[in-house]
Amino acid sequence: MAEVLASDGTRLHVEIDGAGEPVTVLAHGLTNSCKELSAFTPMAPGTKVRFCFRGHGHSGTPEAGHYRFADFAGDVDAVARAYGATRAVGTSLGQGAITRLLSEDPDRFERLVFILPAALDVPLSETEVAGFERTADLLETLPTDDAIEEILRGSGRASEYEDRPWLRDVDMLLWQDLQPLGVARALREVTLDVAIADRELLRRVNAPTLVIAREGDPIHPAELGRVLSELIPNSELIMLGSEEELYRAIPELVDRVARFLG
Repeated sequence: MAEVLASDGTRLHVEIDGAGEPVTVLAHGLTNSCKELSAFTPMAPGTKVRFCFRGHGHSGTPEAGHYRFADFAGDVDAVARAYGATRAVGTSLGQGAITRLLSEDPDRFERLVFILPAALDVPLSETEVAGFERTADLLETLPTDDAIEEILRGSGRASEYEDRPWLRDVDMLLWQDLQPLGVARALREVTLDVAIADRELLRRVNAPTLVIAREGDPIHPAELGRVLSELIPNSELIMLGSEEELYRAIPELVDRVARFLG
C-alpha cells in the first residue's frame, strides 16, 4: 500500500499488484473503492495500480467544492504519473474521469478499457440528480450500516436478494469501504457536472479501446457504450444482455481485458 498526493494536496490511497511493464491505472466507480476492480488485477500483465478516489475508500476527504470531474480526473492523472501508467481502466466514475483527461490530451494513454460507462457530455436529469441527493442525505444523517440498508431497499435491490442471494454479497463488497462524508459530497457535486464539454473531442483518441457495457442499466446506459465505441476510432464494444449475463461473464471478461492490456 502507498499514497500519492493529488495536485490539490488530497491524499490518495494506492494499492499495487504485480511488477514490470506495462503499468495500468485502474479507476473505480462512484461510492466504491479500489477493491471494485481487484478481480481484473491477478491475470493482467505487468504492474496494476488501483487507487481510491478522493472521498472514497481509504483516501483523504477534501472540503466541499472539490468533487467535480476535473478533480477526479486530476486524481487519475496524479496516480498515473506517479507510477508511469501507460494504460487505463475505468468503470462508471472512473470512465468519466479518464474521458475528461482524454478530452484535454487524446494521447494520454496507449490502451484504454471502459467498463459500464456512465458519463459523457449530457447532464443528468433533475429526477436522476434528486435520487443521488437522497442517497447523500441518508449517508449524512444515518449510521453507515443503516444508510446502506436504506439505500439498497430504496433502490429495489434488497427485494431481489431472496431470489439472488449472491447479489447481496456483491453489493456488500462494493459498500464495505464506504466513506459516508466524502461519498455524500461527491454525490452532490459530480452528478451536477459533465465529464467533457463536447463528445466529438474523443474522435482524436487513437489508442486501442475496449468498451464493456450491458443492456437494462439506467445508471450505466447501454447507449453510452455504443456512443463511446462509435466516437473512438480504434475501439471494440462488448455488449452484455443483462446483469446476470455480466456476472456470469466475469471470468471471460477478466481474461479478455488481461489479453487486451498485454
